[in-house]
Amino acid sequence: MEKSEKNWLAALLMSIFVGVLGIDRFYLGKIGTGILKLITLGGFGLWWLIDLIMLATGKMKDSEGKIVRGE
Repeated sequence: MEKSEKNWLAALLMSIFVGVLGIDRFYLGKIGTGILKLITLGGFGLWWLIDLIMLATGKMKDSEGKIVRGE
């Protein structure tokens, strides 16, 4: 699987600090779900936590389907 050009650490920090507002999703190019995450305040915290775990473990994909991970 191809690795994303998006910076993993930047995405992780965005998820930790402003992930509840969907900023991490906007950064990854997922505009539609970023807006939904913003409106629901991170899916009432649950969606935020899931995204944070997925980013931390290297399982999150960007809008092109490429894995976002640090190496």
